[in-house]
Amino acid sequence: MKKQILQLVFTMVFLLAMVPVSAQNYATHAVKEGETLKSISQKYRVTPYSILQANKEIKSDSDVKENTILIIPLNGKPAENKTETKEEEQEEEKVKPIRFIRHRVRRKETLFGLTQKYNITEDQLKRYNTKLYSETLGRRMILQIPVFPEVDPDEEKELDFETYTVQPKETRWSIAHKYGISVDSLLVLNPELDKNTNYLAAGQELKLPRPKGDSLKEQKVELFTSYTVPPKMTLYSLGREYGVPTDSIVRLNPEIVKEGGLKVGMVVRLPKKKNKEGEVNTDNFIFYEVKPKQNIFRITQNLKITRDELFRLNPALENGLKAGMVLKLPKEKAEELEVKNALVLDKINLVDSINVENKPKLVFMLPFRLDKVNVADTEKAEALIKNRRDIALSLGFYTGAMVALDSIKKLGVSVDVKTYDTQLDQVKVKEILFRENLTGVDAIIGPLAAGPLDEAAVQASAKNIPVIAPIASDSKLSHGNVFYSIPRDVVLRDKMLSHMEKIHKNENIIIIADSTHQVAHDSILSKFPAAQIAKVIDNKSLHLDEFLVKLSEDKENWVFLETDQPNMVASVTSILNSANTSSVGASEETKKIKVRMFTTSYNDAFDDEAVSRTHLSNLKFTYPSFYRVSGNDAFTRAYMKKYNGNLPDRYAVRGFDVTMDILLKLAYKKNLFETSKYIGLTEYAGNGFDYFNDWTSGYFNRACYIMQYDDLTLKEVEPKKNDVKSNL
Repeated sequence: MKKQILQLVFTMVFLLAMVPVSAQNYATHAVKEGETLKSISQKYRVTPYSILQANKEIKSDSDVKENTILIIPLNGKPAENKTETKEEEQEEEKVKPIRFIRHRVRRKETLFGLTQKYNITEDQLKRYNTKLYSETLGRRMILQIPVFPEVDPDEEKELDFETYTVQPKETRWSIAHKYGISVDSLLVLNPELDKNTNYLAAGQELKLPRPKGDSLKEQKVELFTSYTVPPKMTLYSLGREYGVPTDSIVRLNPEIVKEGGLKVGMVVRLPKKKNKEGEVNTDNFIFYEVKPKQNIFRITQNLKITRDELFRLNPALENGLKAGMVLKLPKEKAEELEVKNALVLDKINLVDSINVENKPKLVFMLPFRLDKVNVADTEKAEALIKNRRDIALSLGFYTGAMVALDSIKKLGVSVDVKTYDTQLDQVKVKEILFRENLTGVDAIIGPLAAGPLDEAAVQASAKNIPVIAPIASDSKLSHGNVFYSIPRDVVLRDKMLSHMEKIHKNENIIIIADSTHQVAHDSILSKFPAAQIAKVIDNKSLHLDEFLVKLSEDKENWVFLETDQPNMVASVTSILNSANTSSVGASEETKKIKVRMFTTSYNDAFDDEAVSRTHLSNLKFTYPSFYRVSGNDAFTRAYMKKYNGNLPDRYAVRGFDVTMDILLKLAYKKNLFETSKYIGLTEYAGNGFDYFNDWTSGYFNRACYIMQYDDLTLKEVEPKKNDVKSNL
């Protein structure tokens, strides 16, 4: 009893110290049998909510037990204090908006209605729209609405902060979840964090509010739950299930002794189970940031999780769902949801999310080589274009980009475009960008070659402008502002091996790799340790007799071919096709050996004229690719209409896809760095884009496909419908 009184005294002193000017009084109340929060609040003429706020260990009516001591805040009007009011106003002015919302006034809207809609005061509205001091609110008037950092109304004005050191594999979302704050609040507390990325380095120090449990006001209390004893439940098994010693259960429930043990239907009091999850990091969890106007039901449906599981992982939900709250989810959910950098993404249809007031400004930098082309001599010009890959690629890409510009215009978006010929020259790029005023430019598409691309990236980074690399997958230099639209080799390889691992049963795997593809060889062997290695002679051909012995008649044979030599591809496919007695035309009696061919690194050697398409089809040749066969008839029709019936080549398809992707994202929000954090996979005519930020090295596309030859037709394995593609 003395301990309870002493604790109560300390709590009262703490509360009075926190609110010295409020002149609010408190009373204590010992709960009697049958009393509820509502009846107690009515007795003292206060709200149940105010009682809950003063007694943090109480979460609901079920926690109000007989003889519990409650602190009751008594309503009393605080004395008016003009000095205090003035200080509060000054403090309010110190709180700066984190962003602004553009609002166009509609008919019958009022100042009061706008303040209620956006949860701001009339003074705040006028402060950032000074014309309202002298003008009345009028229809079609454009206002900027301030958005302030979220502040808990019951939070102390002077928060206690601590310095937190970021641990490996922690993210902004995991730390925000751990401290019960929003990511926006984390950025406000740590303005040095880059708002264009989600980067956090292990060892980095952050300013964060000290956890509430560190204060006396909110000391941790033991939480209990009611449990109805089912048939065949023993005291021992109950203790084991809840991790509580049997003597503790008896001490909490003396009626067990009176009744002579546990009885079916008996309601006992037990400590709530504590979560056994490990550290809150990306190894154990993924995270979701709650959006405005969302509710628990919609979140559980979208995240494919039960309400009980969601609340168990996120106890803070007991106090209500709030926008900006970061929820943690089991890591296994990543297979069912779209996740980027451990953050669950909402499905956003870019076509439906266009803001026509956004007017993207693009700069194209491609090597058209007008310095080499003599337009006066048509025959020579055509021959030059045909023989120079850089010109053919640039013209093809640009023709597709023009169709994208036509398409976005039909959707109501105006685009400002400038186009330059880089002449495949780094110095030329430097000259162009020195003359060009990059102010207001939203993105630069190109250049193609590594040197000019590096130059453009360096120049554009000074003004925080993203540069889109049309055909590059990486750079020897680190550029934080470059979006590499071609996936890296390791991404394609991992995609292929992951697919193979899913479908593999007991097939006989053989690896054929030349010396220049040792990385692919090692990766395959790491994934399939039982794989056999075929001997390659001088990086050109197989040791035939030695290879044929490795083929199995009992199992299907999966052969990986890793090379960039056209002659070797032609030779191996011919050998495999001959060995594959399940080829078209073989009799049932001879169908013993079955062979399929795969590669993790598709390249021009597989497209060589010497390689038989029929052989590839017989072998059901399967490979990873960033490009799939264009299936967008609308794009093909638009292209043929614009260019006199000519069909688009793969460069034109890529030009359309890259440009359309950038335009739609800029029409949604004019900041590619920001949209890349929240936009997942987008797909168009023949290419997909799913950019991941590698912090200082740039943004890398991870969208790729598994392609397979089947009956002389190239098909995508397990194609998925995408919102963007289906709406274009």
